[in-house]
Amino acid sequence: MSYAGSAPVGRDDEPVDSMEIDGQQQLKVEGPAAVPEGFNADYLRVYYGKLFPYGDFFKWLCYANDGKHPGCDQSYVGRREFSFTLENDIYLRFQSFDSAAELESSIKEKCPFKIDIGPVYSVDPAKRHAYAQSSNNVFVPVERELIFDIDISDYDDVRYCCSGADVCSDCWPLMTIAIKILDNSLRDLSAQSADLQLVTSAAMILVSITYCGYTVAVVVSIAGSVTPEQGSSAMNKGLQLLTIFESTRCHFIIHDSTCHLLPTPEIYFNSMNLSQGGENAQKKVSLAGPVLHPFLARSYTDVLESFFEDKLLLSQQLFASEERCQKILDLIPDENVASELHDKLQGNRRSSISKEDANAARWKQLKTTLQSGKHKAQGLRRCVEEIIFSYTYPRLDMEVSKHMNHLLKAPFCIHPKTGRVCVPIDPNNCDDFDPTAVPTLSQLLGELNAAGFQTDSENNWERTSLEKSIRFFRTSFLQPLLKACKEELESSYNAKLQQSKNSLNW
Repeated sequence: MSYAGSAPVGRDDEPVDSMEIDGQQQLKVEGPAAVPEGFNADYLRVYYGKLFPYGDFFKWLCYANDGKHPGCDQSYVGRREFSFTLENDIYLRFQSFDSAAELESSIKEKCPFKIDIGPVYSVDPAKRHAYAQSSNNVFVPVERELIFDIDISDYDDVRYCCSGADVCSDCWPLMTIAIKILDNSLRDLSAQSADLQLVTSAAMILVSITYCGYTVAVVVSIAGSVTPEQGSSAMNKGLQLLTIFESTRCHFIIHDSTCHLLPTPEIYFNSMNLSQGGENAQKKVSLAGPVLHPFLARSYTDVLESFFEDKLLLSQQLFASEERCQKILDLIPDENVASELHDKLQGNRRSSISKEDANAARWKQLKTTLQSGKHKAQGLRRCVEEIIFSYTYPRLDMEVSKHMNHLLKAPFCIHPKTGRVCVPIDPNNCDDFDPTAVPTLSQLLGELNAAGFQTDSENNWERTSLEKSIRFFRTSFLQPLLKACKEELESSYNAKLQQSKNSLNW
């Protein structure tokens, strides 16, 4: 993989003839407009040297295990895998770091084009070879963020504006709906109302319109570990959601306020996943039973139904052609009813109704027919709901959630094809999120140059458009999470002390 204007990436054994930072040679431009759009190693070195929030990033992954409290697990963060992808797709797996300073030094030296977060292992992953000959399989993953993965290309059968990784304002709301449904599901799972936060890593269509689009994925990260007995009680705590939005994917990360990793993610899967057909299946969703699960019923009435009828019908022109009409009719299990509706819709198509009204009118006719007293069969009456769920409900790749070896793209890194940064997004205002307004690497460098480099400043980001994103991540997600983690460490440590005292007294 090569990038126009890029310089060689720094390697342990290679000199770097590109621009350097921290008091050495720097990229000199006159203002924001003087920095050409794009992605290259020169830009990336400045970003890693001046803007990447190493401290906040590392604190997040420590989950308060970096303090001096006797309850801290000092080996915790050192057992976390970091993966770097260098220029030309050179992969460096099983990196580990004991401090933010070590992480910062390695990133600045290697200048990774991509940073991924792996699981926490039983031992330091960088020393895994020392345990390779052990018959006890000592080197195993013991903890990892739970990831819900949703790819925009999985909606290609129900969107007509874009395909593949491309996205626009007409189909992006499908990702907004996914955020709302996941946010609601976590609130549903939590006994308390939790402040759920999302982080979005935006990869925009800058370099190649055919390659770069969006996917929404969701990562649920609950640090620590609990026994199955503790798992149920953990669900009574508040949950926090951190979402990383990649070029074609969004990862939503869930943190519970007790900083515990649930023993299995099935409790999430059962409420989030629907019985969906394969890639080529005609019918994607089957709703079994006489009534909907309460969560699905609320999702339908509060979010999906209005979105489908008020926005998606018109934006995707779902009844605008014979082929699109037939795709919906194919979801009706009764061929006689489907044929009857086909004739009605054909007659409707020949009327003088406007294009804007046609989609709504044909949908109303379909609903009226299926929900009339004439068709009392449960399968037909449920058909309207199945159609809406098929077109709007988050399409989860559950295999990503189940496997411990999935790597999570790090927040605040740069997408190499687009030059855009991972930024936080507020689920309470996700309707206002504009993926085209996410800061680019060249934009940030232009802002730095306009404000003037300060080689001794740790907060250069405050003078760029990244300031709002980092501050939101810090104050709305990181600080509440660390507070809860510290409280849990204190509580757990005190409980162990008391247990020890009781044993001695006995």
